[in-house]
Amino acid sequence: MMILDGSEAGGQFVRTACALSAITGKAIKIINIRGARPETGLKIQHIGGIRALGELCGAEISGLEKGSRELEFVPREFREKDIAVNISSAGSIGLVLQALLIAAIRFEKPVKIKFIGGGTWGKWAPPVLYLEKVLFPLMGCESSLAVDIKRDGFYPKGGADAEVVVKPFKLEHIEKTEKGKLLEINIFSIASESLKKADVAERQASAAEEELKKKFSVPIMSDIKYVPSVSPGSGILVVGKYEHSLLGGDSIGELGKKAEAVGKEAAKNFLSETGAVDRHSADMLLPYMAFAGGTFATGVITHHIVTNCSVIEKFLPVKFEIDREKNVVSARKV
Repeated sequence: MMILDGSEAGGQFVRTACALSAITGKAIKIINIRGARPETGLKIQHIGGIRALGELCGAEISGLEKGSRELEFVPREFREKDIAVNISSAGSIGLVLQALLIAAIRFEKPVKIKFIGGGTWGKWAPPVLYLEKVLFPLMGCESSLAVDIKRDGFYPKGGADAEVVVKPFKLEHIEKTEKGKLLEINIFSIASESLKKADVAERQASAAEEELKKKFSVPIMSDIKYVPSVSPGSGILVVGKYEHSLLGGDSIGELGKKAEAVGKEAAKNFLSETGAVDRHSADMLLPYMAFAGGTFATGVITHHIVTNCSVIEKFLPVKFEIDREKNVVSARKV
């Protein structure tokens, strides 16, 4: 059994490790889970994702409880099948999907993932929309991911009702070192139906567009939606389409935070990305690059990138090379 130490890492380390364990058949024990976080141990959304991965490979799992700092994950036979993921909090669906989409590398037929509860938008987590509009299109696999959100989930109650269908996809060599010229920007602004009278979604989009127009003269399109939800909330995603890449920046509404501030923050997050891929895509692309090979340039080498590289190398015959001066990461077979 492989022993992995999470004392210097967060939840992504656990998600990546369990996903790679599921598809490689290598048993693991993770100690000091989320040791780098103020609140250590497993959280609700980690549990849902790990349990779902376990269903895909018939894993024997111990230590799967909130606050647990140790986990054993012993995979048996990998077999793709439709699964349901229950998240009792506003825990991020995007983070659960992060793990399941790594396992989807092994899918040979379409798999339906049903989410009951959880958040489609949340702090320190990718919106589900980001995976659909940025990550999978970056890999040229956008047609393999179909997202149907019947009810969005916001903090504090979550309560999402969503279904994701993942079709088998073929990984291609990932080469994202130059983004090229900016062609257009798409703004996706979402708010719960209870905020419609206050024009929250429109105000978010207008503020983001105003900020973006200070720097760019390309076409900017806004997609504004009011959605059913258990808790009131909002979110906005800015996606820049370049000649050779896509970059994203997002923000979420919070109590006492004006819609204009949310939109402006999303635009500024987008504008802060200077690489060919943004900092969030960068660490999420790594498991796929481990299989297909590739190189990307990003704006900053984050701790997530470093820890994700280290855990992937323990499972797969790959070596990541990180150039901190140029902020370039490459994957090569060993």
